[in-house]
Amino acid sequence: MQKRRIGNVTVSAIGLGAMPLSTKDDRPSREEAIGVVHAALDAGVTLIDTADAYARDEAEFGHNESLVAEALAAYGPGADDVLVATKGGHTRRGTEWELDGSPTYLRRACEASLRRLGGDAIGLYQFHRPDPETPWEESMQGLRHLVDAGLVRMVGVSNADIAQIDVARSVLGEALVSVQNQFSPGWRFSADELTHCAGHDLAWLPWSPFGGVSSAGSLPATAPAFAEVAEELGVSVYQVTLAWHLAQADVVIPIPGASRASSIQDSAAAAELTLSDDQLARLNTP
Repeated sequence: MQKRRIGNVTVSAIGLGAMPLSTKDDRPSREEAIGVVHAALDAGVTLIDTADAYARDEAEFGHNESLVAEALAAYGPGADDVLVATKGGHTRRGTEWELDGSPTYLRRACEASLRRLGGDAIGLYQFHRPDPETPWEESMQGLRHLVDAGLVRMVGVSNADIAQIDVARSVLGEALVSVQNQFSPGWRFSADELTHCAGHDLAWLPWSPFGGVSSAGSLPATAPAFAEVAEELGVSVYQVTLAWHLAQADVVIPIPGASRASSIQDSAAAAELTLSDDQLARLNTP
């Protein structure tokens, strides 16, 4: 598996987005979900992305974190090098998603995540989404306090624009190591943020990396190019999509979601897929 860096940690170039194991209406059983995590580790994946709010509803808040922790513990010593990236700042009211970016809430949420995940500190703790009721800089100060308290080793932000990324850099300094924004063949509106992160050596974790490809007909202007290249190379369109992500910059680490072992096995193989200049040019054309 090709490797890339998040802060001072080396991880697999393809991560596992664990969200579908907890939020899908037809989510897998606990045993099946643990099997998906184990399949990812077997394939060389050493980055798992989760969040406290990944659950069906408020009643099972923390479901995904607990599931990931259980799967890693069951895998044994081979999971020791896995970086678990979790998130806080989203809350749930029933099945609804709400926000709380206050430093007080982030401290409480982080402590709860650490209890579920175990260990001395959270490897990568990410602010899930800007809260309109809390000034962005205050939320960043909340993250700074988590680092200073030794609760987290590294921090990241999610769904942030360039100005917010720069405020985070000024408040957090070297503790800020990553940005997780939506980016995909069908959603390229955060391309400027990707370039900005590459210029400042911040890992870029695109969420929903298959957007515009995984849903048939959702992106008629672009999806055909990905399907054509996949046919040329004899691989899945998902592998081509992930290889395209990796080719954007050395800081890119896609985190495709998976609810089946075969899905993450296919995704992991994309780390070894090489696109020609001509193929990449076709895929880069919106």
